[in-house]
Amino acid sequence: MIKKLACLHAHYSNIAYIEQAFPASGRVQLIHYVDPGLMSRLSLGSGFDDMQAREKVAEQIEWIAGTKVDAILITCTNYIALLDEERLKSKAPIIKIDEPFFAAICSSDEPQTVLFTNPATVEGTMNRLHDFAASRGITLGQIDVQVVPNTFELIMQGKKEAYMDELTSSMRAFFEVLGNGAKLSVAQLSMVDAAHQVERELGVQIVNPLQTLAAAWSGNEPK
Repeated sequence: MIKKLACLHAHYSNIAYIEQAFPASGRVQLIHYVDPGLMSRLSLGSGFDDMQAREKVAEQIEWIAGTKVDAILITCTNYIALLDEERLKSKAPIIKIDEPFFAAICSSDEPQTVLFTNPATVEGTMNRLHDFAASRGITLGQIDVQVVPNTFELIMQGKKEAYMDELTSSMRAFFEVLGNGAKLSVAQLSMVDAAHQVERELGVQIVNPLQTLAAAWSGNEPK
């Protein structure tokens, strides 16, 4: 039973989203850790290779586990892609935010689109999606990947209004072209508010990782 949950984020903006996913009952204590440095270092290159990144993620997880939490939630898909659980000495359960999201995508064999704003997360996320499906014997249908260009730097600079404007415009254009019945998912927590706004405006459904995490958690809430 999870009562003390540590959350590892690559950006501070994810904290508010995760707190939405858990009931305000006080039965689960959320402890947030934020480190944008690793993703920034990877984006710069500068001789920082994949092996070093994996070592850094393992070091972060071990340090957090040392605070005696019941489980660790990782909210960054790149952190998850770099996680090598065989390196870990800690036995603290790891909750990966993308797994309930992947399960939702795998539940449909209709053509669907997964939308990103951060191009650096696309390869790792999609590789994990295909591995997730293959490990469960699921054959994925047609999946189109789209990146809303020149937007991720806006949220990293704290320009949320401009970020929201770009995202909602792109989502509206998507449904205008393909119709309101088209299947769209947003892959990053920072995209959730824009997805909710477009859902309300158009009466559509957009799958997002916060929604799927909350649904998965609902059956595991401590009494």
